[in-house]
Amino acid sequence: MMDVLTAKNMMTHVAHKMVESEPLLTKFDQTIGDGDHGIGMERGFNAVAELLESDYQPQDVSKLLLKIGSTMMATMGGASGAIFGTLFRSGAKAIKGATVLDTSSLSTFLAAGLHAVYERGGAKPGDKTMIDALVAAVKESEKHSGDLTESLPAIVKAAHQGVEATKDMIATTGKAKTLGERSLGHPDPGAVSMALILEFMCEFATEQVAA
Repeated sequence: MMDVLTAKNMMTHVAHKMVESEPLLTKFDQTIGDGDHGIGMERGFNAVAELLESDYQPQDVSKLLLKIGSTMMATMGGASGAIFGTLFRSGAKAIKGATVLDTSSLSTFLAAGLHAVYERGGAKPGDKTMIDALVAAVKESEKHSGDLTESLPAIVKAAHQGVEATKDMIATTGKAKTLGERSLGHPDPGAVSMALILEFMCEFATEQVAA
């Protein structure tokens, strides 16, 4: 279980690593999108890092994740800002009052975020979006309980399998839709971002144990 301070440190780690991932995300988005996904994620997570490294003291895990979502929404712009902001804000509201982050609260957070993203964007599994990675992560998270260090590796693996699956899909939404079959063979950048967020959470959680 992770208290609010540890969760804040974990999300600071995630924010820095997502900023570092900008070239990778830009490369994927230049292939099937308009090339701005990496820049948007970099801008949003830079703002999140600034917030978390300021004197901001969240009262609980839910308020921490809610504030992160609001920060992303305000700074990222575009579809990514709306979608990832919605994921964090709606997920946070579903675990209102949570003082610790464990597998069960993460699973509730991801599932509620997924539901809100469905409602906001209208994409469904198989449409080659971040939802394909998120659905896989949610399904896997529901099989686990207890400590994040034990469940996150499996959740991350599932999310990356969701990313891999997007390579075989033809995009039906967003900028990639215009490419049609030319989007085949390439992963969806939003799905890559979703998997990376979870991967960096896992990296922090497991390194904490190693330390």
